[in-house]
Amino acid sequence: MATPTTTTAPRSAPITADTILRLFPDIETSGQALEGHDEEQIRLMDEVCIVVDEDDMPIGTASKKLCHLTANIDKGLLHRAFSVFLFNDKNELLLQQRATEKITFPDMWTNTCCSHPLNLSTETGSNLPDSILGVKHAAQRKLDHELGIKKEQVPLEDFHFLTRIHYKAPSDGQWAEHEIDYILFIKANVDVDASPNEVKATQYVSAEKLKKQFEDPSLKFTPWFKLICESMLFEWWAHLDSGLDKYTNEQQIRRM
Repeated sequence: MATPTTTTAPRSAPITADTILRLFPDIETSGQALEGHDEEQIRLMDEVCIVVDEDDMPIGTASKKLCHLTANIDKGLLHRAFSVFLFNDKNELLLQQRATEKITFPDMWTNTCCSHPLNLSTETGSNLPDSILGVKHAAQRKLDHELGIKKEQVPLEDFHFLTRIHYKAPSDGQWAEHEIDYILFIKANVDVDASPNEVKATQYVSAEKLKKQFEDPSLKFTPWFKLICESMLFEWWAHLDSGLDKYTNEQQIRRM
């Protein structure tokens, strides 16, 4: 796989939230949706996500809670995200089962790590190269937070950006996703020490094993993971060691 040459942090300053209330004057801000949920997961809902337009240009910021309320998504609120697919030296994909404590999509199986770049100078970007670098920094941070994988085992230069997908998916009546999701591949042998508040279980799977798991009605998968698998993942996976370059650095956003 080709190695990116840029490894320094994005130079763009953190963006502000000033435009959000102007663009979404009737945004839902009630805290009632969080009542009864896990205390740590409620705290994480205060993280500040990057709000973007449909061309992935930052237009402001909003909390993770505001970005994931169905009422706000129905008004058009869209944020930036990333999905990491980590493979070992056997080309097996590391999956995680989201913890029961998670507010959105609890107990569902998904790819290695799915999260959001935050309004930090190292994780923002208003052009594609800076945005890609920003999500790579965010990926390092979340791989450590969720799975205990240290950044030394997943260097920035080993992440490979493939494409962006724009999708919307409900979790339940109150919560949902509406994201422009950056797809990152990385091949690395890592030490996993998962946080039980984030991750219920992990496993490595071959492509054939994953296809069989999709046929098992007792297993539940996140909607974005299924979208990626059904449309692109297995083709990319087949070219992991030979010819993946032709799939990387896609400029267009895939609408799903």
